[in-house]
Amino acid sequence: MSTPDDAIPVLRLDRARTPEGGFDPTFTTALREALHEVGFLRLTGFGAAPGQAGALLAAASSFFDLPAEQRLELDNRRSPHFRGYTRLGHEITAGRPDAREQIDFGPELAPVPRAEWDEPFRLLEGPNVWPDARVPELRRRAEAWAELMSRVGTELTRAVAVGLGLEETHFDPLFDGEPHWFGKVIRYVGPPPGDPVPDDAQGVGPHADWGFLTLLLQDGTGGLQARPPGSSWTDVAPLEGSLVVNVGEMLEVATDGYLVATPHRVLACAPGTTRQSVGFFWSPRLDARLDPVPLPPGLAAQAPGVHETDRNALLPRFGDNALKGWVRSHPEVAARHHPGLVSSGTPSPFTDR
Repeated sequence: MSTPDDAIPVLRLDRARTPEGGFDPTFTTALREALHEVGFLRLTGFGAAPGQAGALLAAASSFFDLPAEQRLELDNRRSPHFRGYTRLGHEITAGRPDAREQIDFGPELAPVPRAEWDEPFRLLEGPNVWPDARVPELRRRAEAWAELMSRVGTELTRAVAVGLGLEETHFDPLFDGEPHWFGKVIRYVGPPPGDPVPDDAQGVGPHADWGFLTLLLQDGTGGLQARPPGSSWTDVAPLEGSLVVNVGEMLEVATDGYLVATPHRVLACAPGTTRQSVGFFWSPRLDARLDPVPLPPGLAAQAPGVHETDRNALLPRFGDNALKGWVRSHPEVAARHHPGLVSSGTPSPFTDR
């Protein structure tokens, strides 16, 4: 069962600061409470240009409507950096295939030669793969969206810091240089018309995000659900002109569990229908380590520690946590390009999920 969608708060980012330029305590308190009590909120007034979100979703639709052989020109199995197009049913969440296809992208970087890696997570640095010959507007619109989301992520990160009783710039050093955000342009696909939805079907299975903050653009279809602490599955209903914001594992680590990376999922689409979204995962540099911040005593008393299990340890250095997530979600890519990271029957932080 789902509880009413008004359990998911709505905040306006354009009201985050006072005319004097500082953060409004009303906003930072509401932000902190939403991310502590629910782990999710819906954000409006975040600065998108008129029509920007719709144009991005339209470009994504143009790509997903291409014939399969043309989509596979971007096959992510060719990318050692986990970039490009993932075929329907070939991303794994909670140990099962998701009913989605997508393009993964991130900061456009030259690959680091394997001989020069200081850490295995350097394999995540590399070029993106775009359908420039087929849908040239997708790259342009996705890159413009990533620029906007980076600004939103920076502002929210600073607001979170103030809400936790810290200096506004407390987290800035973790993002200095080359923050390793990543994006997903996603289409969920239901069974053919007339076919039943299998009982075990999932758009995306229950999981928590491994970054710092997630900023999600969803269309009006619905199907996203969150499970706040102590609650049942809750609909995160679409709200026109909004982003869905949720806590990632890195922010949970940094607050010793005061802010929680709430589990969430996407229900399978009905037969003959699809759903589109664009996820943006705001994250620090790969080498950034998220140590617990000094919380005020009243907040520290409500920090239960991180919610990890023997099947999903939360790793404090972001690159380690990100690499763990990519290897688990895309085992075909990992096995093809990085077999040394794939467990051979023994427990591993990268594959035991």
